Amino acid sequence: MRYLPHPPTEQIELAAVLAALSDPTRLAIVAELDRMPEWEARCGTFNHLASKTTLTYHFAKLREAGVTHARVAGTARFISLRRDDLDRRFPGLLDTIIRAAGKIGERPLQQAEAEFAAAAKDAARG
Repeated sequence: MRYLPHPPTEQIELAAVLAALSDPTRLAIVAELDRMPEWEARCGTFNHLASKTTLTYHFAKLREAGVTHARVAGTARFISLRRDDLDRRFPGLLDTIIRAAGKIGERPLQQAEAEFAAAAKDAARG
């Protein structure tokens, strides 16, 4: 078992987190991880969101930004949300973004995107 490289908690940057979460597929991955009762999920759990190649790209972006943690066990990769680390660095940010993202689909997409941007900006201000 080994872990893929990711930034230490104190080096997670707000701009990198927001950039990673600005993509709808990556946001969907994070929202699903947040809803899961287990603390980590196999990468194949997300195959309904995109192709394996595309998911590999998105998993890397989330990990490099410090949003997720990836563990390799044999040929499997397990993804977990770094909720504690993110809450320590940016209290309330992850909850605000996930809550705003949950509104997508209930309203026209443009309105949901505007609400997401406003919520992220509010959370960044603290």
